[in-house]
Amino acid sequence: MIKINTMKLNLTKPLVIFDLETTGLDIAKDRIIQISYIKVSPDGKEERKNYFVNPERAIPQEVQELTHITDEMVKGAPTFKALCPTLLQDFEGCDFAGFNSNNFDIPLLAEEFLRTGVSFDFTKCRMIDASQIFRRMERRNLAAAYKFYCGRKMEEDFQAHLANEDTEATYRVLMGQLDMYAPGKQEEEERQLPNDMDVINDFCNQRKNVDFAGRMVWEPMKGPDGNPLLNPDGTERLHEVFTFGKYKGWAVTDVLHRDPGYYSWMLSSDFTLDTKQVLTRIRLREANMTR
Repeated sequence: MIKINTMKLNLTKPLVIFDLETTGLDIAKDRIIQISYIKVSPDGKEERKNYFVNPERAIPQEVQELTHITDEMVKGAPTFKALCPTLLQDFEGCDFAGFNSNNFDIPLLAEEFLRTGVSFDFTKCRMIDASQIFRRMERRNLAAAYKFYCGRKMEEDFQAHLANEDTEATYRVLMGQLDMYAPGKQEEEERQLPNDMDVINDFCNQRKNVDFAGRMVWEPMKGPDGNPLLNPDGTERLHEVFTFGKYKGWAVTDVLHRDPGYYSWMLSSDFTLDTKQVLTRIRLREANMTR
């Protein structure tokens, strides 16, 4: 274990620092497949525990690839219900901490408890989210980027909130980023960013939006066996998928065929003109294909 120089936490009751691996990101539907935590007592004592959890369902392939947790690894693990008494005993009277835990881990953990018939009242606990501290203390605005990449305070060189000044600062930030993350200056491959606009474009647009608002995204088409379908040139076949509402995750074309009224509803609702235009283009394409 790597030891770092840290100050002792000023605790009045035990703090559970925890993280979850799950079958997905849907708090209402997905399940925990691993829970790990460090319980730190006010006297400084640390207790570490790590459990694989049987989600009683198949782990999606993309999750297995991301976490390296396979169906085989959790097959003999306890279910959350079986693990629940141990967790309740360990968590009683504790505060909680994690990274993005207030938005995801705490709500999903509470949901898992409720499925077992246990209402664990997190409102009585302090909930510490390190990602919130990071976001608020290390600002992610242009001024912060200018200081980080250019080594100077933005107000020393520019008047803020004027478009021409902000444009110049952004140009310098971009050049500073490409200099900092040049392959020859970074050892880790994931921190290398070549000075190539195609590569940079792909880096900045990993979520492939169909419309500018991101109401629809491009996702790989899959066959009945769950494997991606390929084009004649070997690339993945893509199709448009909704990212919101009751048809979230559905192919746009499937929705247009299944529920034609959904198109009319979107056109009459408060979506951007671009989203409506893109949806109309898809609808016309499908209509022409069926003629």
